[in-house]
Amino acid sequence: MGQNVEMTAIVLNVMPVGENDKRITLLTREQGKVTAFAKGARRPNSPLLAATNPFSFGVFEMYEGRSSYTVVKASVSNYFRELSADYLAACYGFYFLETADYYCQENNDEREMLRLLYQSLRALAKESLDNRLVRVCFELKAMAVNGEAPNVFACVKCGKKDALYAFSARRGGMLCVECVKEEPDAGKNLEDSVVYTMQYIISAAIEKLYTFAVSPSVLTTLKKILREYRMIYHPHPFQSLKILEEMERESEKAARDCQSGT
Repeated sequence: MGQNVEMTAIVLNVMPVGENDKRITLLTREQGKVTAFAKGARRPNSPLLAATNPFSFGVFEMYEGRSSYTVVKASVSNYFRELSADYLAACYGFYFLETADYYCQENNDEREMLRLLYQSLRALAKESLDNRLVRVCFELKAMAVNGEAPNVFACVKCGKKDALYAFSARRGGMLCVECVKEEPDAGKNLEDSVVYTMQYIISAAIEKLYTFAVSPSVLTTLKKILREYRMIYHPHPFQSLKILEEMERESEKAARDCQSGT
């Protein structure tokens, strides 16, 4: 206590305090989720003004008091300014931040979530990647990192690893061609590419997560599967998700209108 410590971290959220201060939530490599105060950080001439905004990633030097941290200075290596220039990409980013805030705990080893969050924000900044697929990868990998992913490697009823036929959100994973007969609420026969994609996302190293593309039909199916699974096992009301899904619908409608010439 009573000393300065350095932590590699990304800013998850920011709250104004008083006239000029901020209270920020950081996801750190060293101590998991941490709350800290940044005095004077809302003043226009403050050296902490930009560093204490959401998405800022770098090394934060903080004074460790008895019950809280105070940010002394910060060396930011990535502000993710690309997201500020793309409103839809920013919506994805804020959803990722809120998801990390939901999962992560103080004094817990959250290095995998920090790596996932950082790589996912980098993926959003790349124009070559479909942000809808980035979202699918992030959601499923976040579940896997936190031990809450569906079982997509074997039938959840009999354990058979081949002839996987359909996904059951209620059962929490795949069903084989025989067991699906006993589950009337299970989805239809899935393309092998859908199953392989889910298996890859869960098992791949985070650094290799955003290295592939899928067809529109596979992406649509993946989104549907995760939506159904999330509604049962992760019903947390993410405020950023409501905004994001509305923006997704508007973006997809605009794309369809453009294709139809209307």
